[in-house]
Amino acid sequence: MNKIVLQMGFLVFFLSLIYFGQRNLEWPDVLLRSFVMFVASTALFSVITILFMKAINKTSLKKNDDLANNISGK
Repeated sequence: MNKIVLQMGFLVFFLSLIYFGQRNLEWPDVLLRSFVMFVASTALFSVITILFMKAINKTSLKKNDDLANNISGK
């Protein structure tokens, strides 16, 4: 999962290089803005992934409890 998040961050980095490069900015500004976009998008994707994994775990635990209650006859 970490590899996917990192690859999505790199995708945003390279797309922002193209975007900011087309705006006729100086190269240090382009690199700095693209790096900021990389860090921000990677952090955002990481938080979304963590929340998604917690939601899946919570749902699976609830289903396991339901199955245990059905088996025990409660």
